Amino acid sequence: MKDGGRIAAAIDVLTDIESRRRPVQDALKDWGISHRFAGSGDRVAIGNLVFDALRAKASLSYMLDDAGPRALAIGVYAISWGRGVEGIATAFDADKHAPPALTDKETERLAAASLEGAPDWVLADVPEWLWPEFSSAFSADAVAEGRALASRAPIDMRVNRLKATREKVLKRLHHLGAEVTPISPLGLRIAPAEGAGRMPHVQAEEGFRKGWFELQDEASQTAALLAGAKGGDQVLDYCAGGGGKTLALAGEMENRGQIYAYDADRLRLAPIHDRLRRAGVRNVQIRDPQTGGLEGLEGRMDLVFADVPCSGTGVWRRRPDSKWRLSERALGERMTEQREVIRAASRYVRPGGRLVYVTCSLLSSENREQLIGFLGENRDFRPLDLKADWTRVLGDTSDRSRFDDAGFATLSPAKSGTDGFFVSVLQRADG
Repeated sequence: MKDGGRIAAAIDVLTDIESRRRPVQDALKDWGISHRFAGSGDRVAIGNLVFDALRAKASLSYMLDDAGPRALAIGVYAISWGRGVEGIATAFDADKHAPPALTDKETERLAAASLEGAPDWVLADVPEWLWPEFSSAFSADAVAEGRALASRAPIDMRVNRLKATREKVLKRLHHLGAEVTPISPLGLRIAPAEGAGRMPHVQAEEGFRKGWFELQDEASQTAALLAGAKGGDQVLDYCAGGGGKTLALAGEMENRGQIYAYDADRLRLAPIHDRLRRAGVRNVQIRDPQTGGLEGLEGRMDLVFADVPCSGTGVWRRRPDSKWRLSERALGERMTEQREVIRAASRYVRPGGRLVYVTCSLLSSENREQLIGFLGENRDFRPLDLKADWTRVLGDTSDRSRFDDAGFATLSPAKSGTDGFFVSVLQRADG
């Protein structure tokens, strides 16, 4: 396919997403099934057009005075990818499968594209209804953080301590342009591709198949390191899902002690079995409500790690469609669920043990406010100051995180170079 046909395909996919309110991956998959002539390079380019359109939906709509799928697709190609009006005209003229030619209005708007005078929520590409809370979280940095969340994400990997060293994996992935991450001592990163470029399929690498590394954003790696798990501990990963944190905690524990990987939804745990085998992890028991749950574990855990369900505002780089599908009602439901999860998870912490509450959200209502409410009801828990632990565990990199007066940490793409992530550690009083 030529670029004109790719733009037409992106318009079709964006129309499908808008009209049926579908997740972007489902719409792209269905388009690929019904257009099997499209090669892998075509599908990558179309996907990049669609994802970039959703990342910058507000700013592109403002510049082109049009929020429709056609405007978004041509806006990405001409503005975000830097092809300009001439590039669009050439792509359309050279391809019979291209959309209709640019109108005079489109040509004029593209040529004069500017965000001058745009409100901050447009500059930041954050939903207007969410801007008051988002901006209060970052103050003067809010627009910069919004812009960073509207960019493409890198591929981050965590080296598996049980099987490899960072130096070994870095050498094996040098041909992919991998570099060390600045915060996590176990992290490697491949920078995002530009335009229609393809990211490497790292799961096809020998090192991945052998369990030398896992895909995991550096912020998530950081949270697992700050949890402080050590060999011999009794640990509960309360919302284990696919097992990313479980694997990271097992590496820190060197396969000693016991981890209980639990999730209320058994289907979310499905990937964990193969991942544990590949990583060489032997100290994990998998639990769910259908197979006995967590009976007998209350008050016995040295560490309970709760990566609670949230709005996902911190991962908008990877899931840009969720940014525009999020609603006040959905946010409220998540907050209710978070309160239930932290109360339930806290029951398993032994006296003197730790409760780690993390989210991939950047909203205070899901983070600090939830913890303040919990601590007000549970006087036997107190927050630990993560800034001191950060320096001890991660060295002199504390300037890459934000710390509030309670000692909670927030990582974000503009400041930390990671997904958005909130990390807190609470300790239960002895006796």
